[in-house]
Amino acid sequence: MKSMELNFKEGITEWGISASYYARYFAVYALLQRLGIKSEIHDCTIALFKDLFRNMVPKDLISEFERAKADRVEAQYYTEQLVVNTEKIIEDTKNFVLEIERISDGLNQQKVGALIDKARQDRK
Repeated sequence: MKSMELNFKEGITEWGISASYYARYFAVYALLQRLGIKSEIHDCTIALFKDLFRNMVPKDLISEFERAKADRVEAQYYTEQLVVNTEKIIEDTKNFVLEIERISDGLNQQKVGALIDKARQDRK
């Protein structure tokens, strides 16, 4: 998150947006790792997060994660001039990461087992 803040501060908006997305992605990746799941394809990570945690996270959090990925792609590959509310992105990113940490901290063995079972069932 420090990278995101520094890039925005220096006016390097595209990298600030990218760092915002990756802060969210790695928070979700760490959450999935708690279940023993390694998912390195970003779209698969997002889909798995949606499927496994849809009853544990607010819907807007999932939408926000998807939007952050789309914004990163747009900023890095297509947009020449970006106008964004950097303070809002920083605040939203911090809140997202804190929410994922809260969920992770709340996972006990029973919840982890149930989520692993669900992931296995979904694979079939």
